Amino acid sequence: MLIYYITDRTQFAGNAAEQRIQLLETVRRAAAAEVDFIQLREKDLSTRELESLAREVLSAIRTAGPSRLLINHRTDVALAVGADGVHLTGADIAPSDVRALATLCRPSEPFLIAASCHSAAQVRLAKASGADFAVLAPIFEKLNVSAHGIGLEELRRAAHPESAPRANAVDARARFPVFALGGVDAVRVSLCAAAGAAGVAGIRLVQQSLDLPALVRSIRAL
Repeated sequence: MLIYYITDRTQFAGNAAEQRIQLLETVRRAAAAEVDFIQLREKDLSTRELESLAREVLSAIRTAGPSRLLINHRTDVALAVGADGVHLTGADIAPSDVRALATLCRPSEPFLIAASCHSAAQVRLAKASGADFAVLAPIFEKLNVSAHGIGLEELRRAAHPESAPRANAVDARARFPVFALGGVDAVRVSLCAAAGAAGVAGIRLVQQSLDLPALVRSIRAL
């Protein structure tokens, strides 16, 4: 299975400077442990602050491991800093429009597009619109929100595990990959795998891990 780390520096202790240091260190550890994707999701930052942090995060990734960096929501920042792609929310422009822009700006380089989805129907739309993969949430719960998860059956409907072999990479030749997000911990990962998820995504899953390499190995084995 694939692993998708979503950052949130506000969950670290300390002041703003200390949180930034801890975020960068966690990014380094995640990249060194070969987490597949790292999504920079620091929504409170201004454009200039986000670009500055994105460059630091990208530098940390490139020197530590093979992880690929996606910027939340901001296609412009992703293209400006040379990130590997963007993570689109439901309020963003269509993946097809992002693809056209990325091809114009970076014609010889691949650009990954992930899409936030909350139902199997939205996953199908994301695929039809040209996204590379979808992050489906919340499967079990949404952090700090009293809301029920959409459940494993919806994940099964979105992933269609019976239609093709389980993907081990984001590859156009494989079935459309769906990542499970929302209340996914080390125990629930296997449930998501059984439901057909190509990978799992989370904040706490990575940021609170005491042994990231071991966590990655255990998820890879599913």
